[in-house]
Amino acid sequence: MPINGFTVLYHSAVEHDISEAKDWYKNRQKGLEKHFTSEVKHTLLHLSKNPFLFETKYRSVRIAHTKTFPFCVHFHCNEVTKNITILGVFHTSLNPERWKNRL
Repeated sequence: MPINGFTVLYHSAVEHDISEAKDWYKNRQKGLEKHFTSEVKHTLLHLSKNPFLFETKYRSVRIAHTKTFPFCVHFHCNEVTKNITILGVFHTSLNPERWKNRL
């Protein structure tokens, strides 16, 4: 469903990114994975409303940081097709070379 005229699409690996992080947080503290999920959803909603608020970091990839957790949502916004493609949800310490194949 379009938000603000943009349709949000997801790379096939995004679900795995989030699931892996949720599992890690769940093993650290009960309920922490729910807080992480909520924060990622909030970040996704925020970027879908105005993707151009976020700086372009790598070629055409923009990055939205979560508020509390050390994770970033990497996405591409195509103003012509009105699509936002979520490329991944990555820990900030991850080497960019590991996710660039999603471009």
